[in-house]
Amino acid sequence: MKLLVSLLTALSLATPALAQHADHDHGAEAAAAAPAGPQGTGVVQAVDAKAGTVTIHHGPIAALKWPAMTMTFKATPDLLKDVKKGATVTFTLNAAGDQVLAIK
Repeated sequence: MKLLVSLLTALSLATPALAQHADHDHGAEAAAAAPAGPQGTGVVQAVDAKAGTVTIHHGPIAALKWPAMTMTFKATPDLLKDVKKGATVTFTLNAAGDQVLAIK
């Protein structure tokens, strides 16, 4: 009987830890889905899907210590297919700051 009580106690203590671990994994999947990197907000000045570039007049990007400016970034044509000149966008850059990884 003592063994059964000990086993049930151990299982009841382990269950919350397993549930927390499962939630932790879900958060990691969500983080993997969204690219991490410096983010900015700006207005699209030009899109050249064929060349794989987008020009954005953006506000300051603190993570890169950049002031507001207009820059042309590399981007995949697939990423640019729905981006239109004049649109206000939020974008994520790679660590070097020369390529857009995500744009909304």
